[in-house]
Amino acid sequence: MTDRNQTLFDRAAQVIPGGVNSPVRAFRAVGGTPRFVQRAQGAYFWDANGQKYIDYIGSWGPMILGHGHPAVLEAVQKAALDGFSFGAPTEREIELAEEILKHVPSMEMVRLVSSGTEAGMSALRLARGATGRTKFIKFEGCYHGHADALLVKAGSGLATFGNPTSAGVPPEVVRDTLVLEYNNITALEEAFALHGKELACVMIEPIAGNMNFVRASVPFMTRCRELCTEHGALLVFDEVMSGFRVALGSAQSVYAKLIPGFKPDMTVLGKVIGGGMPLAAFGGPREIMRELAPTGPVYQAGTLSGNPVATACGLATLREIAKPGFWDALSARTQSLVDGLKGVAAHAGVPFSADCQGGMFGFFLLPELAQNYAQVMTSDSPKFNKLFHGLLDGGVYIAPALYEAGFVSAAHTEADIAETVRVAGEVFKTL
Repeated sequence: MTDRNQTLFDRAAQVIPGGVNSPVRAFRAVGGTPRFVQRAQGAYFWDANGQKYIDYIGSWGPMILGHGHPAVLEAVQKAALDGFSFGAPTEREIELAEEILKHVPSMEMVRLVSSGTEAGMSALRLARGATGRTKFIKFEGCYHGHADALLVKAGSGLATFGNPTSAGVPPEVVRDTLVLEYNNITALEEAFALHGKELACVMIEPIAGNMNFVRASVPFMTRCRELCTEHGALLVFDEVMSGFRVALGSAQSVYAKLIPGFKPDMTVLGKVIGGGMPLAAFGGPREIMRELAPTGPVYQAGTLSGNPVATACGLATLREIAKPGFWDALSARTQSLVDGLKGVAAHAGVPFSADCQGGMFGFFLLPELAQNYAQVMTSDSPKFNKLFHGLLDGGVYIAPALYEAGFVSAAHTEADIAETVRVAGEVFKTL
C-alpha cells in the first residue's frame, strides 16, 4: 500500500523548505516520515493513511479540551458567520481580556496579538521602553520565539553576552542579551552584580517546555524576584506554553503558593488562550502597559490582533477550563500517565524520570530530573528515537524531539492512558 504520508512529504519538499512550515515537524531529530494529519477529534488524530493516534502534542499545547470540543466548535462557527476579520475593535476582545485578567491577577491590562513570538518580542520592547534600559537576561534552554534578540545561546563565560543561534541574526543585535544557565543562582547573582543598573528585564519560562519539562526551583525563582526588585529590572514570565496549561492561574499561581507575595511584573501568554487559533497576548500593571501606543511611546500594532474568530475560540476555551472540577480531573489524569510510565520503565530497568503539572508533562531517559539545558543534553538521544518510533508504531504520538514537553487534554480517557502505558511498557523492553 502506498504511504500517503511519504507521498505528501515528498510533494511538500518541492514547494516548502524542508517540507514543513515549522522545523520540528520534519522529524529530523528522530528520523522517518512526518505524519500528515487528516483530521482530529477528542484525544486522537488520523494521518493521511487513516492511522489513528493518541495525541500528546495537542497542537503543542492549545488543545487542552481536546480536538473539536462542542462548545468551542459552536463558538467558532457562530463567529465565522459574522465575519473573519474586521481590522476594527469588537466586544469579544474586551470579554477575552477580562477573562484572562480575572484569572491572572498580576496583570491589570493586556494587549492581544497573533503569535507567541510576537507577544515575546513586544514584551521585551515594552520592558526596555518602560525602564529606559537595553540589556536583559534570558536562560539557555528557554525559547521565547524567533525574534532576533531572543535567538541566542550562551556565551563562553559565566555572565557573558550571548551568541546568535541562527544565521541572519547579526552579533550586534544580541550584544545586549545575557544568557545564563537555568536554575543557577550563582550565575544570576554575578550577572546582576556586573550589569544590574543596565538590565531592563529577566525573561524566563517558569516551567520550561522547550528543553522538555524543567521547573525553575523555588530558591532560584525567589532570587529572580528579589534581584529584579532590588535593581529595578522587570521580571517577565513567558507563559506561552504554561499559561492556563499547568493551572487556571498559570505557572505564576503555582509559585505564588510557594513564595509569599510572589508575582511577575509582566506576562506573555499564548496557545491555550487561543484554543488552537493564532492568538497570544502580553500584559502587566497599568503603569507599564500604558507605555504602549497609542497611550505611550512604545509602538506595537497588528492587522489581525484580536481576530474575531480567534477570540471566540479562546474565550470559549477559557470558560470551559474555569468550570469546577476541571483542573482536579486533568491533573489526576496527567499524573496517572506519568506514574504509569515511571512504573513500566522501572520494570524494564530503563533509566527514566518524569514530572508534570496540570495538563503538561515531560520525561527524560535519565535517573534524575534535569535542572538545566546542559543536563537535558546528557539524555540518551538514540534511545529516545527508538522509544519515539516504538510509540508511534503503537499508535501513540509524542513530540518528535527529545527537547519538547507533552500535553494531556480533558478528552484523554483512563483507557487512553492505560493503552499508552501498555505500549510504552512493550517498547521499554526493547531499549
